[in-house]
Amino acid sequence: MTAAPHRVALVGYGLAGSVFHAPLIAATEGLVLDTVVTSNEERREQARAEFPDVRFVDAPEDLWARADELDLIVIASPNKTHVPIATAALEAGLPVVVDKPIAGTAAEARELAALADARGLLLSVFQNRRWDNDFLTLRKLIDDGELGTVQRFESRYERWRPQLKGGWRESGDPSEIGGLLYDLGSHVVDQALTLFGPAVRVYAEADVRRPGARADDDTFVALTHANGVRSHLHVSATTAQLGPRFRVLGSSAGYVKYGLDPQEAALREGKRPGTAARWGEEPESQCGRLGSGESPLTGGGVPVPTLPGDYPAYYAAVAAALRDGGRPPVTAGEAAAALDVLEAARVSAREGSVVEL
Repeated sequence: MTAAPHRVALVGYGLAGSVFHAPLIAATEGLVLDTVVTSNEERREQARAEFPDVRFVDAPEDLWARADELDLIVIASPNKTHVPIATAALEAGLPVVVDKPIAGTAAEARELAALADARGLLLSVFQNRRWDNDFLTLRKLIDDGELGTVQRFESRYERWRPQLKGGWRESGDPSEIGGLLYDLGSHVVDQALTLFGPAVRVYAEADVRRPGARADDDTFVALTHANGVRSHLHVSATTAQLGPRFRVLGSSAGYVKYGLDPQEAALREGKRPGTAARWGEEPESQCGRLGSGESPLTGGGVPVPTLPGDYPAYYAAVAAALRDGGRPPVTAGEAAAALDVLEAARVSAREGSVVEL
């Protein structure tokens, strides 16, 4: 007999909820999108058009009275709401997935982890870019020894967005947990720690470049990992000429890759895993190159076929953890370690110092 799917309530139906979480939940065997939390009628209509059977409530508090009808809460609301909603969900006895960043501080993340452990509940953080095509490819190259000993990891998540969009992500209010350091920085720091382990030293530069901006929009973070690898991480909304997504230098060879994983663009266009052909694949012309001594821009090195990106793997792993009681795909402890770095980066940028962890 096939087990009934786990019933999911999604809190928030803005960019994160509508583009990432709802489609990936719906595409995952063993999960069903049961309820969307939003009081915005336009967003309700948007959700209803794609998920006709979904139910709606106005606020997260409306979920707790019927916690026995749900199996998972996914929090895709603004950053400042993550901790209070996750706390309430765990106290109601419900497993939780939180969009990154899980919290504003590592201490808050560890408090949530302790609460989840005490209740015996799953708590995971949506770090989808561990399943980017380029990251999966780089991880395999490292595991296969193709680079030798990695010495420097350069990662760029850059955009050209000279005009402000407004909203809480660009707010200068610290309580909003906005700015690129905590937005895109959450991704690049998590990737660096996943590949190379804990950081012991952090240096950062965080600038506000665009007229009228209040939060950092051009930020650099340098990490020294315990194993000696140095990570140079760039996040920016003000980059008129984009650099390589990855440039990774090892004792035997280097790997250079341009361009972003195609999955976000596909999701924004309404394409869905399981229905779109060749999900997560990119044209061969966008392959990275592996080699030494020559520029990839002039044909140096050899092309490395990029593995398909696989965002659906995150929620497949969540469904498996709910079913079997195993480890979630990204833990709150891992998210807390990334927040240790982000907090140190904020101090470093403010004081012009190097911060030891």
